Amino acid sequence: MKMNFSRCAVAVFLFLSISNQVTASNLPDFTSLVEENSNAVVNISTTQKTQQQSALPQGFDMPGNSPYGNLLKRFLEGQGQVPRSSEARSLGSGFIISKDGYLLTNHHVVKNADEIIVRLQDRRELKATLVGSDERTDVALLKVNASNLPTVKFGSSKKLKVGEWVFAIGSPFGFDSSVTAGIVSAKGRSLPKENYVPFIQTDVAINPGNSGGPLFNLAGEVIGINSQIYSRSGGFMGLSFAIPIDVALNVSDQLKKSGHVIRGWLGVRIQDVTRELAESFEMDKPHGALISQVIADSPAEKAGLKAGDVIVAFNGDTVNRSSSLPPLVGSANMSKKAQVQIIRHKKLKTVAVKLESLPDDTLAAIDVKTISKKNDTLGMSVSDLTKDIREKLNLKGQGVVVNSVEKGVAFKAGVRPGDVILQLGGHDVKNVKHIKKLVKKMSNGKFVSVLINRQGNPIFLALKLG
Repeated sequence: MKMNFSRCAVAVFLFLSISNQVTASNLPDFTSLVEENSNAVVNISTTQKTQQQSALPQGFDMPGNSPYGNLLKRFLEGQGQVPRSSEARSLGSGFIISKDGYLLTNHHVVKNADEIIVRLQDRRELKATLVGSDERTDVALLKVNASNLPTVKFGSSKKLKVGEWVFAIGSPFGFDSSVTAGIVSAKGRSLPKENYVPFIQTDVAINPGNSGGPLFNLAGEVIGINSQIYSRSGGFMGLSFAIPIDVALNVSDQLKKSGHVIRGWLGVRIQDVTRELAESFEMDKPHGALISQVIADSPAEKAGLKAGDVIVAFNGDTVNRSSSLPPLVGSANMSKKAQVQIIRHKKLKTVAVKLESLPDDTLAAIDVKTISKKNDTLGMSVSDLTKDIREKLNLKGQGVVVNSVEKGVAFKAGVRPGDVILQLGGHDVKNVKHIKKLVKKMSNGKFVSVLINRQGNPIFLALKLG
């Protein structure tokens, strides 16, 4: 028995050893890739002059060796404070894209910087000038006065696959030339307030200071710029996001030529199609970008797009979620009409749209106060729109204002006091009498779409009677 046990132990040991060797041999070796590319990665430091408040009154000075310095400072805190200038410093990463000194980094790394210093791997420190910066994509283009610099190679972020090995080189917390590796977790991620970037999500360890550094594939090609992390502690938690290099290069080319970026503008507000909304539109499955508002005098309005249309493709690219559409529109060639495929009244059709340049546009929120008229079927009270509300929301006379909502059909669907109901079941709501007629036509057990305007923001919801 002892001999058999020993043989089994030896067999298990050999199996584990061989298994470990096979597993180790399948892992990528990053050493040569790092050696080839690290020289093109730089450390970026910036200084910014700021104004701070002094705790001591103007003209008052305390000897440096006084034992009462801290006591007086606390006592006089807030009393006759005087602004004093100081310097704020920040650190980031970047990479060289041309031998004559052009570099890419993040917009937030160099934002409002008075001085930008680029430190190369050979310990040289060069002053950089800001060629241009784009806040929407978080991309900045820098230039240093140098020649024959080492450069990176570019890959295509479009060819990147989920599960593929990638690695990053940067300066986390100021530690130069730090290398971390991982895999691509997802593609096309949409982050809050970042509508024009389909982010690459990875589990590569990224920390403060890595921002602006390159993300490489196993061919040693840059496929992204490390930009953001999701963290509750301020450090790495397994969720890192990179700007696709295809997006970054398009931005940098425009910055180099003109110093600013021009994006395509369609002129619609959109949202995801939920399961309930898909049922209300009689779609086979939830997909596409649902138009909740068409901006007045926009390319979309001129082309005939309407609220309630579901965009399922743009210039041949499938639109599965609403977040897929803005990057496609923003990077589209505006010299040609865009082909927008939509679902309208259960039918598929294509609309040609002449895009325009993206303007800065905001809609102000308003406080709605009106007289109640109750609708028992939906469990809410509504009233006709006033002239003031129509003007502030740029509404053409249609709609009713929700004054109160009880627990019932409307409340369950998400309707809240102050909402303006614009459509019900695909029909424009004219007034209180009209919405009562539309409600009577609703069938029990079926979802019906309702378009509301909430403080200037149009949203589709799904109502279900019974």
